[in-house]
Parts: sequence; structure tokens; C-alpha cells
Amino acid sequence: MVTEDQPLIVVGVDGSEVSIEALRWAARYAELIGAVLRVVTAWRLPRSYGDLPDYPDVDFAAAARETLDSAITAVLGPTHRLSVEARVEEGHPAPVLLAAAHHADLLVVGSRGHGAFVGMLLGSTAQHCVHHAPCPVLVVRPQRRSCSSSAPARS
Repeated sequence: MVTEDQPLIVVGVDGSEVSIEALRWAARYAELIGAVLRVVTAWRLPRSYGDLPDYPDVDFAAAARETLDSAITAVLGPTHRLSVEARVEEGHPAPVLLAAAHHADLLVVGSRGHGAFVGMLLGSTAQHCVHHAPCPVLVVRPQRRSCSSSAPARS
């Protein structure tokens, strides 16, 4: 639970590698400043055209909760000391993250998640958050892969 004297860091997680990196960054920062870490995952029914499809055997909220819990455990481990609020919300990721960050000190997002087109520098959710967030936004980019030693040196 967030208290008035404790900073709040909100981070969006969709299970992508860059969202895991965003969670890792946010957790380290939250630990450094004694902040509450609010980890948020959004889900929504798949889009379709025409009649609404029926998904009787699929629990999208449970799948999102599993993704969120797995990410938190992978990054923080089972015995972390951080104050963590894990939230699974139905809706488009950008508005869900903006609502979760309403009284936050910082919003952390990955540069692009599962829905981005390959090659985009900034996904639509990250871009929307940067332009509309009620607090500062930190965008985490994927870690660069090391170059092979056979690559020519630049002078």
C-alpha cells in the first residue's frame, strides 16, 4: 500500500523481454529510493471483425495474472523486500498505465512490447505514455547485443 511519504514507481509488463528489463530497472530504482513498486499488466479480448467470437475455455485475466506473477518472480525472486502492488487490469495498455500512474512519481515502460511492428523504435503504448502521462516517464530500450569480434573497428 502506498503512503503519502513513500514514492510510487509504476511499471508496465506485458511479458516481452524489454518489459522484463523495464521491471528490472524499476525494481532497482524503487529499492534505491524506498519506493512502492506498482507492476501493471493490461489485457483485452482479441480483436475480430464481424460477430464477436466466443472464448469459453480461455481465461484472459488469469493468463495475464500468470504473466505478471512470472515476471515479478523472475526479476525479484520469491523473497524480495520491496513493497510491490501487482495489478491486472482489463483494457488497452496505454490508458490502463496512465490511470495506474495517476499519483505516481515515475512511470517506467519498455520501448516496445509484443504488439509493436518489428523495427519500430518506440511502440504505440510507450509513445502514448510519453505524451500523456501525469508524471515523468522512463522508456527502457532492449539491451544491446555485443558485437562479434569479427566486426570491423570504427575509427
